Amino acid sequence: MAKKNILVFPCGSEIALEVYRAVNNSTHFNLIGASSVNDHGKFVFENYVDGIPFITSPDFIASIRKTVKGYSIDAIYPAMDAVIEILKKNEAELGCKVIAPDVETTQICLSKSRTYKALDGIVKIPQVFAADELLQADESAFPVFAKPDIGYGSRGAKKISNAEDLKAHLEQFPSCILSEFLPGKEYTVDCFTSSNGEMIFAAARERSRIMNGISVNTKPVTENADEFVEFAKKINSAIKFNGAWFYQVKRDTHGELTLMEIASRFGGSSSLFRAQGINFALMSLFNAFGIPVSILRNTYDVEMDRALDNKYKLGLKYSEVFVDFDDCIYLEKQFVNDALMAYLYRCVNKGIKITMLSRHDDVKLGKLDDLLDKLRIRQVFDRIIHLDPSQKKIDYIDNTDSIFIDDSFAERKAIADKFHIPVFSLDMVEAL
Repeated sequence: MAKKNILVFPCGSEIALEVYRAVNNSTHFNLIGASSVNDHGKFVFENYVDGIPFITSPDFIASIRKTVKGYSIDAIYPAMDAVIEILKKNEAELGCKVIAPDVETTQICLSKSRTYKALDGIVKIPQVFAADELLQADESAFPVFAKPDIGYGSRGAKKISNAEDLKAHLEQFPSCILSEFLPGKEYTVDCFTSSNGEMIFAAARERSRIMNGISVNTKPVTENADEFVEFAKKINSAIKFNGAWFYQVKRDTHGELTLMEIASRFGGSSSLFRAQGINFALMSLFNAFGIPVSILRNTYDVEMDRALDNKYKLGLKYSEVFVDFDDCIYLEKQFVNDALMAYLYRCVNKGIKITMLSRHDDVKLGKLDDLLDKLRIRQVFDRIIHLDPSQKKIDYIDNTDSIFIDDSFAERKAIADKFHIPVFSLDMVEAL
């Protein structure tokens, strides 16, 4: 398909920054960031639009519509929960796609009270208490947990230990929800539902360390993993999702999974699974444009720790890297992919062999040998295997103690299926 222009708004949010990391190197999409305030987005997005009114402004939709027209935007990727709802409600007026499920689903997910009502009797939801009753109750009614009906993160979320604490909290957050206190571990379950309603991925991760409501240390759950998948299937059967979404649960006093909240977008720390091959942002874009999505997940262990950046630990050792050239090392603007090259140089330092597998077209794109000299990177490679168009890369994998890097899903899937070695797309290189 022709390259699509995607507007990411607001582009300084944690979600927007993950969209950038996940999609920026795609040959299918061109990202344009936009914000209402000066934030980190302008330091990240090469194409940046500032001065967008706040979503509460009467001029907001008109300004977005003007941006859509001026930049030939094909779709908007909303990167904040309240933004998802308002953009989806005005999708027809905006003149482009909005990457989100339908309005009813976005509204259900935005409100915890609506979420609990929609899923009552389908999954276990927390017991909710009336404030007046709790204020008159004795100490045995506590602790309870207070959280905003609409909103994510840690603001307004607090364990309430007695009626006096509750009274003080209600003065600041009068419309909060008061629910049973869940003492168990907290999990996020990242999910993906195709445009026909089929849930094709669900996997839980433990929120091991949380800062300002964001999981800053997380790793996949391996024990009782099916329990979380079944919980996701029940939610998916009751609420109409389309693309990436997630839910959060904790265990109650009896160890039973109990719903906390749902979001109609991917989770900010879902990049943990992107390190294994599950690119929620890119999959959601493909899904929105009617391109079938498949799952190809590597099985190595991974743990992610965030400190204003993503860091990964892979349970992975290999002696050789097979890597593509066009749209991988050599990008369309005649630039070297410096992030990939930085990784390849780290391989050089570790004594890991590097083999280039390329079907580079000398006639259309210039001779491969000349390009390697021009880019000053020839000496990085232990082998350069230049294939003709009829040859297949899969026939030249001669070391299974290796990994494979290529922008083509079809190439990666074929090699993963035959050799059972880890395969990486460009967006996954940061995990290496």
